Amino acid sequence: METKDTPTVEMSLEMLSEAVGKASEDLRAVRATLDLARGDIASRNTSMSREIVKDAERAIDRLRQADDCLRDVLKDLSQRD
Repeated sequence: METKDTPTVEMSLEMLSEAVGKASEDLRAVRATLDLARGDIASRNTSMSREIVKDAERAIDRLRQADDCLRDVLKDLSQRD
């Protein structure tokens, strides 16, 4: 039994689309910042905290999880009647 608070498929896809749009903007900005930081670190041989490695690995894992979830959504959409 559906309640008023249960989102419809259309509502869920709309929310996902908005989240993906925002995330894509954020990821482009992060990528530009990362590329600048990498260039700066390489040119100055700058020492950085190992905490960055841990945080980067965690971000990579979460991005892979998000990619898997999005792939599942696309698969489900392609199998609709």
